[in-house]
Amino acid sequence: MSDKTVICNKRYSDERSLFGKKNLLLCNVIFEKGESPLKEASNLEINQGEFKYKYPLWYANHVDVKDSIWFEMARSGVWYTNDISVENSTIVAPKNFRRCDGVTLKNVSFTDAQETLWSCKNVKMEHVVAKGPYFGMNSENLEITNLTLDGNYPFDGAKNITIKDSRLISKDAFWNTENVVVENCYIYGEYLGWNSKNLTFRNCTIESTQGLCYIQNLKMENCRLVNTQLAFEYCDVEADIKGRVDSVLNPSSGTIKADEIGTLMITQDCENPGKTTIICETIDEERSDIDWNEI
Repeated sequence: MSDKTVICNKRYSDERSLFGKKNLLLCNVIFEKGESPLKEASNLEINQGEFKYKYPLWYANHVDVKDSIWFEMARSGVWYTNDISVENSTIVAPKNFRRCDGVTLKNVSFTDAQETLWSCKNVKMEHVVAKGPYFGMNSENLEITNLTLDGNYPFDGAKNITIKDSRLISKDAFWNTENVVVENCYIYGEYLGWNSKNLTFRNCTIESTQGLCYIQNLKMENCRLVNTQLAFEYCDVEADIKGRVDSVLNPSSGTIKADEIGTLMITQDCENPGKTTIICETIDEERSDIDWNEI
């Protein structure tokens, strides 16, 4: 038998209504207007809960949430909270999960994911759908499978990330990141991966204008670059590309292997001319200059 106090079918509207409470099983509980209802609480099970106002779970520990909803005004819902799992739930409110350690998300939908999952550690995501910019900024130790993301600038400044079997529609993904491995994914968006370190793509399809530039230690294995122009500028790269790359500009070093390259541009601005090996049977055009007005 559970040692938790059971609370069912109740409504709370006072500020800090269950402040600091421990060992609770909450079923069909609605938290209406009233800030911070579960601040400093710990050892919570929440089933079919409804959060309707601000800051419901701050400074909490050991929280298990299932089949619940964060409504629009439940913004900044989970901050400074450790060891929390959320399953089969919908989060409408923005700015959720900030400076949390130990976050597990499974079958979760973020309909307004702006500024979500910032500065968190040790995050696991499975079957998550999110729409909004700056998802996952400055977070560390992320394990992600089956993420569907529609939003620009995801994972800026994040470290130690694995993403598998996912789809990202996102301008400027993976900027300023370190130690990222992306497998079996589709990524669409401009300026992919700039200023990152140790970025690996395996079995991915990527569409990106002026993407994959200014990267230290980029690895691409069995990838496709669809409608991708001006790739690899100032990039240390080891790339095995299946199919065609529309254009390549001034890589710094390494090896680029592709079936076709539309235009290969090694200009006077190249950082290390001649230090990149190009293995390609079909190169339509080689140029030593670029007219930016034509781009």
